[in-house]
Amino acid sequence: MNKDTIIGFLLIATILIGYSFWMAPNKEEIARNQHRQDSIAQIRAYERALDSDKLAVSNTQLKQEETVVNDTITNSYNSLHDKFGAFASSSKGEITSFQLQNKVLKLNVSSQGGFVSNVELLDYKTWDSLPLNLFDPTTSSFDLSFFVLNRSINSKDFYFKPFINGKPYSNQSLTASGSDSLVFSMRLFADDVTGNIDASKYIEFEYRLKPNDYMIGFDIKMVGLESVLPTNTNFLTLNWRTDLLKQEKSVDNFNGSTIYYKHLNDDVEYMSETKDEDLSVKTRVKWVSFKQRFFTSTMIARNQFDNADMHTITKSVQANPRYLKTMETTVELPFNFESVKIIPLSFYFGPNKFNTLKSYDLDLERQIPLGWSFFLLAWINIYIVIPVFALLGSFGWNYGIVILVLTILLKIILFPIAYKTYLSSAKMRILKPEADEIGAKYPKQEDAMKKQQAVMAMYKKAGANPMSGCVPMLLQMPILIAMFRFFPASIELRQQPFLWATDLSSYDSIWNLPFEIPFYGDHVSLFTLLMTISTIIYTYLNNEMMGSQSTQLPGMKTMMYIMPVMFLGMFNNYAAGLSYYYFLANVITFAQMYIFRITINEQKVHAKIQENKKKPVKKSTGFQARLEEAAKKRGYQMPK
Repeated sequence: MNKDTIIGFLLIATILIGYSFWMAPNKEEIARNQHRQDSIAQIRAYERALDSDKLAVSNTQLKQEETVVNDTITNSYNSLHDKFGAFASSSKGEITSFQLQNKVLKLNVSSQGGFVSNVELLDYKTWDSLPLNLFDPTTSSFDLSFFVLNRSINSKDFYFKPFINGKPYSNQSLTASGSDSLVFSMRLFADDVTGNIDASKYIEFEYRLKPNDYMIGFDIKMVGLESVLPTNTNFLTLNWRTDLLKQEKSVDNFNGSTIYYKHLNDDVEYMSETKDEDLSVKTRVKWVSFKQRFFTSTMIARNQFDNADMHTITKSVQANPRYLKTMETTVELPFNFESVKIIPLSFYFGPNKFNTLKSYDLDLERQIPLGWSFFLLAWINIYIVIPVFALLGSFGWNYGIVILVLTILLKIILFPIAYKTYLSSAKMRILKPEADEIGAKYPKQEDAMKKQQAVMAMYKKAGANPMSGCVPMLLQMPILIAMFRFFPASIELRQQPFLWATDLSSYDSIWNLPFEIPFYGDHVSLFTLLMTISTIIYTYLNNEMMGSQSTQLPGMKTMMYIMPVMFLGMFNNYAAGLSYYYFLANVITFAQMYIFRITINEQKVHAKIQENKKKPVKKSTGFQARLEEAAKKRGYQMPK
């Protein structure tokens, strides 16, 4: 380092040191700065103290608010506990629907009440092609009630939890498939002493669905509730109420909607189909059914129901445009903690199909009106008509053809009876001139008894019996009446088209009138019209065959023509299948009459009658003998 460099560094250092002394603050400035720093420190200390006070106040308010909330919750729970007892916690929740399904039906089970709120039958549609729901889900209810601490508790007020195979379930759709049954449960839990849900105490509604069955198993289980329910509980009350929905185009008053019920080990009875009714049954009941024309919802006890109150109601104000009728039943379920902790029930939601209902061996088929009040009508339908109808239907034929074949078969079976009837009519027609001659001998009104006696004596001598033509007709009447009951109740005809008829179970209409005719309706049913015309023709031909016999009673001939006209009004709104059957029966009868006319030689019949007149008259028996005896007591002598 040279001399010049050293001198430069010294000058720089001298300048820096001199500047430091020159710029250094004096005592007054140092005092002012210290005062300012002290003031800032005091302000910051005050702010920290203020924040601490605010935080303390905030914490105090938070604790107060938390106390208020806790008190509110406690008071709310106490209020719920006062109202719902040990089930207070389950009185709050959200409404959720769980869907259970197999091949034939779909159920919606509501979390509120744990009951089946809706049933859809998958193989059927309404008359206007909408899904067929048996009842209105917005108004249906299923309520199990019992007492807890002198309070009446109703299951509809609580929210159930879903379980499957005993484990909590979170999804909302289940399907029964394969060969195993679907077991789905809804549980209503009770509370423990701290007010929390106790998983060991609950009421369980267990549903069991088979893969292809309308019958649903349903068990009510009371688990761990010995400390909740009174120990002297010996029954539970079950209330079931539904608003049935209209499924068909027309309402059938002869096969309407009502409540059916079966006495335990006894007959099936039903309430009025045409008017609202209240009924209380104070005996044991096996099942109660909300029955529509083609479908039914039935609650069945595996053991029994003790007592049953039933009501059918037609609401004047109807929120649902498809509303049909309201049905309600309240039954008592036997129960005690020692021997009955599970109440086994079942539901049938399905069609009124004879073979399906009969397969359960519960007399459910008695809901189908087949003429049960008269055994002969029921036997004809059960052992003849239904098996033949099912056999013909299994061929896949149109049901119009099935009815035609069934009618022909029935006419073949009745052919001997029809032949006997025609032969008797032929004899009456041959003997008509002789009967007229006897009538001419007794023109006076006071001789009416003598005229009748003479005519009967002539018939007896000729070997003819006026009653022989009536008896075959009487034998045919049960079949005609059985058909009257069968066709409107046959679900096989439901929504089955034929020719111009779109539904053989309802009326067929070829012309919708712009007005309604009393006793007739607002449409023209062609099958009913054809039936009426053919019946009038048959009446005319029958009167011609019977001769004077049809005119012996005053006004009878006129009445025979009025009856078909009356049927025109009644059958116009009835099942087209029934009118079609009666029309076919008349047409086939015309064909039989033609065959009889060309095969029965009336000259030979007349010759046979003349031979009979030459034979000794047999002693009267039966009705004719009693008639002669009554005449003798009145002072008349029967002609020889």
